[in-house]
Amino acid sequence: MIEKLKHKYALSEKGANAMVRAFVAVTISNLVLMLPVGLLYQLASYLLENRVPKDKLIFFIIGISVTLLLIVISTSFQYNSTFYSTYVESGVRRRTLAEKLRKLPLSFFGKKDLADLTNTIMSDCALIETASSHWIPELVGAFISTTLIVIGLFFFDWRMALAAVWVMPVAFAIVGYSKTVMGKVHEKTITYKLACLDGIQEGLETIRDLRSNNMADSYMEGLNKKIKDVEHHAIVSEFANAAFVCSAQMILKLGIGTVALVGSILLVDGKISVLTFFAFLLVVTRMYEPLQISLQNLAAVISINKNCERMDEILSHDEQTGRENPDNKGYDIVFDHVAFSYKAGEQVLSDVSFTAKQGEVTALIGPSGGGKTTVSRLAARFWDNNAGTITVGGMNVLEIDPEQLLSLYSIVFQDVTLFNNTIMENIRIGKKDATDEEVMAAAKLANCTDFIEKLPDKWDTMIGENGSELSGGERQRISIARAFLKDAPIILMDVK
Repeated sequence: MIEKLKHKYALSEKGANAMVRAFVAVTISNLVLMLPVGLLYQLASYLLENRVPKDKLIFFIIGISVTLLLIVISTSFQYNSTFYSTYVESGVRRRTLAEKLRKLPLSFFGKKDLADLTNTIMSDCALIETASSHWIPELVGAFISTTLIVIGLFFFDWRMALAAVWVMPVAFAIVGYSKTVMGKVHEKTITYKLACLDGIQEGLETIRDLRSNNMADSYMEGLNKKIKDVEHHAIVSEFANAAFVCSAQMILKLGIGTVALVGSILLVDGKISVLTFFAFLLVVTRMYEPLQISLQNLAAVISINKNCERMDEILSHDEQTGRENPDNKGYDIVFDHVAFSYKAGEQVLSDVSFTAKQGEVTALIGPSGGGKTTVSRLAARFWDNNAGTITVGGMNVLEIDPEQLLSLYSIVFQDVTLFNNTIMENIRIGKKDATDEEVMAAAKLANCTDFIEKLPDKWDTMIGENGSELSGGERQRISIARAFLKDAPIILMDVK
């Protein structure tokens, strides 16, 4: 059961055990809430005799007190078993995803857009968090507690119990059928939502180009269509959900009417007592309530499987692995008959061989799109080559742990990535424990000092998201300063 929960809801071992405890906690809480029915049943038996013995008053006072205490304890147990454990597990889930993404090859990110991954880490995790703390425990707990109560009813009167229980298989059959339908509907809704998110993100990233080319209106037309598609499919999803949920809830409510009808017939025929009739009416009015509440979140519980599948796609993807203590001899980089393609059938490199010797500058010169950037990416193992071998100091890069391999490189990319932080901290990324003096020395080597000193707050100037406050050349020099600060034995410069 634990393994099934781990796979189905993207849980850790601890999280799966916590969910089982949540099932137990909700079940206990639902059963404890039936205790007042027992007290009412006992009170009704005395009222039918037109007397309540004085010695029984103490029993009722103690019973009410104990019931209230048990309700408080069970509610507290339920809270700790659902909410607290779920929030801890949610943090573990996000950290696990982030750690996994850190170890995946860039080829994985080439197949996924940023909006999709962001949605998985943020929205999908939040949805699973809500499902784990509310919907799933409540649904499972309601099913277990209702089943136990039904079993107990058969010991009182099997005829009345049948009148109460017949609605449950019918309601669950409706739920089972809705799983297939709602799964397909939700999958389409997710597809349109991701397309909309991707469109919004694309617009934010390219807003300057859109405005400068008078394409903003055209872009908004396309975005509005995507938003309307999301709206349409969300409405369809809600109507479909409402149809199934309302049908199941209506069937459950028929159980109360059936109990009243069957009970009335049996009572008139003298086959049950008034007290038994009253007891069954009390029980069924309370028994169906947890299920009816849980059914309101039926669509979310069903659709959560799609969100978990998207998350599992990340967690199950093969990581790049290798030796953490490579025994490379020097730092010569050798490409030996290397071939590579980003997509099947679209060869980018074919039979490439060359040696970049330690202590020398090796320059690759050629037209745009000739594969120069690809060579640097393969050397750093951002992608794994399809054929041939690439070695650093005699060691195949495919046999070196990616993080250990990257420790050998200082890399300057064509597309510079800067953070919304100070100049000082953006350069310090090259070496997190570097002193201010070391940062300034690296900046001087990269010819950054002159323009930094002209900034309002000099080294403490905030440069905006991705260095929006700097020019293209200034951003490039910050990147070069990082590479100098890292002081790795090999420098890869992928510049225009």
